[in-house]
Amino acid sequence: MPIKLNISEKGKAWKLEVSEEAISGKSVGDKFDGKEIKPELEGYELEITGGSDNAGFPLSKNVEGLGLKALILKKGWGMRDSTEGLRLRKTVRGKVISETTSLVNINVLKAGKKPLEEIFPEQAKKEEKAEASKEEKAEEKKE
Repeated sequence: MPIKLNISEKGKAWKLEVSEEAISGKSVGDKFDGKEIKPELEGYELEITGGSDNAGFPLSKNVEGLGLKALILKKGWGMRDSTEGLRLRKTVRGKVISETTSLVNINVLKAGKKPLEEIFPEQAKKEEKAEASKEEKAEEKKE
């Protein structure tokens, strides 16, 4: 089953699907070379910042292994606005990427020679169209 990657760089996100073997065994917080997932990403240094499994449970960098674990969490990370002192039990998955992982969030630490707009041209075109339509709607509201 392919794993979906969200590669983010300076406020923009690029989507990519890779085979499970390309990233399996890595953990949240690991840094790796971009050519491990796609040859065009040579020179890029990437870091895994999070993800989720096929059931929607988030990967936690504080839980070792790849199994599910129920943690008691305070405010923040997966919690609604809580009152003072409220703690809730939430189920999370360990930080290791495995066959149950469906989505991985990746951050660009060091850019390569080729910009991401050239590597993913079809996504760049979609973003340009979306920005153009937003500008048109803003102009219509002004009139």
